Amino acid sequence: MRYYLRVADKIEWADRPEGLMQHLPRLEDLPPGFELPRPISVTFIPATVFDNPALLRVNPEYFAWLTSLPLLERERLLGGNWKIRPAAGLYFKREWCEVADEVPADLDIVRYWDLAATEKTEFNDPDWTIGVKLGRDRNGGYWLLDMVRRRANPGDVERLMLNTATQDGKKVRIGFGRDPGQAGKSQALHLVRALSGFTVVPASESGDKLTRFGPFSSQCRAGNVKIRRGSWNEDLFRVLEGFPDLAHDDEVDACSGAMEMLNPQIKGWNVLELARRELEAAKQRNKPQPTKTLPQPGSMEWFEAQKKSH
Repeated sequence: MRYYLRVADKIEWADRPEGLMQHLPRLEDLPPGFELPRPISVTFIPATVFDNPALLRVNPEYFAWLTSLPLLERERLLGGNWKIRPAAGLYFKREWCEVADEVPADLDIVRYWDLAATEKTEFNDPDWTIGVKLGRDRNGGYWLLDMVRRRANPGDVERLMLNTATQDGKKVRIGFGRDPGQAGKSQALHLVRALSGFTVVPASESGDKLTRFGPFSSQCRAGNVKIRRGSWNEDLFRVLEGFPDLAHDDEVDACSGAMEMLNPQIKGWNVLELARRELEAAKQRNKPQPTKTLPQPGSMEWFEAQKKSH
């Protein structure tokens, strides 16, 4: 059992209530008759899905969903290891993805941009503008075909996007993250006009980086993502393997956005959310349905039913 208090939006923990006394108001500062508040106690009982066999009987696929989670969530929810923390190498390893020289011709392809708009100087370390080109084949496999990265001002970023779109061709759909607020809407409208003639989809990004990267990470771990050989491979591998410990992880956001663009139904979901929905559907299917009783012939209810049927 542990105890906690929320102090200035930060949770403070202690093994005993006395360890949190310094965060409580003084007794003399309280109105007469009031006692000091008690820290909230929390009891943690470690358990795994195997401690709940009824759950697996109701939905046998739930275990498969858990095994498909990224390592961090899988260790917590399947292995019961709640001490694990996000660290580099947990979400991507280069050996998960085959590097290929040839790619299929019949791919559904998108180019997703994670935008930045600051040039590099000797006095700053700005984010990168990243454009990731991702395709999906008929079998549901993914192909990471190209990556463009640049540190540039807004005008140069716009020209980069237009030149890249021209090289990709009109069959490649274009997406980019749209910042909330009026400024983000104005920028999105401007870029859509600048890229007229191409299919452009501004996207409202929501959720933390770890959650959004989960679907792409899971596909990589399953060996379902192949990467086209190119000079950009090493830059991509370095950032994805370093996530979330690096100062700049723009490639991560671009890969997440491209995966969401090819699969709009999973936006904001992770594999556990899919499992939850499956479990709820199974509960509804197995829920006993109320039995309908018929009135006895000659009763008042029977006469009323006869009137309604004629």
